[in-house]
Amino acid sequence: MTKEELKIVFLGTPDFAVESLRRIHEGGYNVAAVVTMPDKPTGRGKKISQSAVKKYASEQGIEVLQPEKLKDPGFVGRLREINADLFIVIAFRMLPEVVWTMPRLGTFNLHASLLPRYRGAAPLNWAVINGDTETGVTTFFLKHEIDTGDIIAQERIEIAPTDNVGDIHDRLMVLGAELTIKTIDDIIAGTLQPIPQDRLAEGIEPTPAPKIFHDTCHIDWNNPAIKIHNLIRGLSPYPAAWTTLSDGDKTIGSMKIFQTRVLDSKSTDAPGTIVTDGKRLIVNTADNQLEIMSLQAPGKRRMDTDAYLRGSRLTSPRFSTN
Repeated sequence: MTKEELKIVFLGTPDFAVESLRRIHEGGYNVAAVVTMPDKPTGRGKKISQSAVKKYASEQGIEVLQPEKLKDPGFVGRLREINADLFIVIAFRMLPEVVWTMPRLGTFNLHASLLPRYRGAAPLNWAVINGDTETGVTTFFLKHEIDTGDIIAQERIEIAPTDNVGDIHDRLMVLGAELTIKTIDDIIAGTLQPIPQDRLAEGIEPTPAPKIFHDTCHIDWNNPAIKIHNLIRGLSPYPAAWTTLSDGDKTIGSMKIFQTRVLDSKSTDAPGTIVTDGKRLIVNTADNQLEIMSLQAPGKRRMDTDAYLRGSRLTSPRFSTN
């Protein structure tokens, strides 16, 4: 079978998935249809927004399917009509068995972690939040339990101490597209030898990567500086870690923190207490002090800390530890 003969249905939604879809389509592979999330209203004006995958597929003239429910008979029936050989899933919803068992060559997923580590919705975030020095991408065949299928291939990258989740996202997006193409080519060539996860990662405990919620992003200044630093870079630039800023008895509001630096100096006051000379913003934690380099104050845009301090009139600022 050639790549032109292999009929593919691609399932994905965000920018992370678009790079792989672009490489598949522009590489001459036969993308018969794309499945993505329904359009939804966003922003204050509730303007209807299309997914990144839909935008690209529509521009290329690829059929787009947007089911509200993945077990919808009309949607399932259309997939059967397409009669694809292979489904590829990247950053999409959990599929029902009636869908992922449909193609004769199976359904594989590109996951942004080195499985079995970080099974779940937010693998990129948790790898950085937990201070890992390595991550990667994995292709694997779907099975009943989420992110547990037999592994096809993996590629690794280092996580530098200064990397945030945005940096890792962009690098893995490209690396993931390359691994997706390699996986398709190996399927066409019939050279795959998938390996069960428990055999590939003997002695490695599976780790969860649950969805990130608002409370997950809250900074607890009672933690050590490195733990806070990793939380901030693991959530930057989106959705961003947050804390509540007060000045004396006045609560200013929720502030997002995007970039920090752990200092050698030890904290000299209670966690959350701020030291500032009008140019730098240094916060006490459970051990070392932490310098805030980039932030977003309530009602303001993101800016460097010195720019924020030039426009503020803080007298006795502190961050809440509640």
